Amino acid sequence: MIVAGLGFSSNATAESLQTAFNLATADHAVEALATVADKEGHEALTAFAESSALPLHFIAAAELAGQRTLTCSNRSRATYGTGSVAEASALAAAGPGARLLSPRQISDDRLATCAIAIGGQI
Repeated sequence: MIVAGLGFSSNATAESLQTAFNLATADHAVEALATVADKEGHEALTAFAESSALPLHFIAAAELAGQRTLTCSNRSRATYGTGSVAEASALAAAGPGARLLSPRQISDDRLATCAIAIGGQI
């Protein structure tokens, strides 16, 4: 299973998410999206997920804590106990033994990130 993990600001737009997704997925056939559960209901996320036609999985914040990421955001570390919400979400959703295919990619407006992980089933 190849999963695109998303991290984003409350100000992110569907375009922000699409840009980060496009940057991260250029060479990967993604099968699902994932992000932290407290982002559920975010209007831009809902619009992006619907336009992508990929299943969207919400990961409990506790499952992000301690995930080993390739990059580190101080805000992510302080809020979720992990260096990158996008990377940790992708890893958690991809399952045990998952690995990142690349570090997170950042949208041009810096409001969204996307990382790709490959692993077991969701």
